[in-house]
Amino acid sequence: MDQDALDKAFMALADPVRRDIVARLSRGDATVNELAEPFEISKQAVSKHIQVLEHAGLVTRSRDAQRRPVHLDAEALERLTAWIDRYRLIAEQRFRLLDELLADPANNTGPAGAAGNGKKN
Repeated sequence: MDQDALDKAFMALADPVRRDIVARLSRGDATVNELAEPFEISKQAVSKHIQVLEHAGLVTRSRDAQRRPVHLDAEALERLTAWIDRYRLIAEQRFRLLDELLADPANNTGPAGAAGNGKKN
């Protein structure tokens, strides 16, 4: 995923209303009216939030007779998850190495060892 796409996606997800919309769409497609129901904002404001998500490539819209359902793009979320997982795995590996180091009594000299030989000069 290129940097511009990441920036747009994360900026879109920075807003709690848009995160709630994504959460709702994870359960299935919905119209703007259906997405607007739980919010105390106008349908026009919800439409603008959807446009931001659409511009970020996280949702798409289609036409189904008189309905224009909004769809979550699972592949886009998978790309974000893969990007996050890459760094999460690196961090987890570092913590495992630290745990191993701390669990090894040969490496754990305690407070006295950290200050030299533990004797005052």
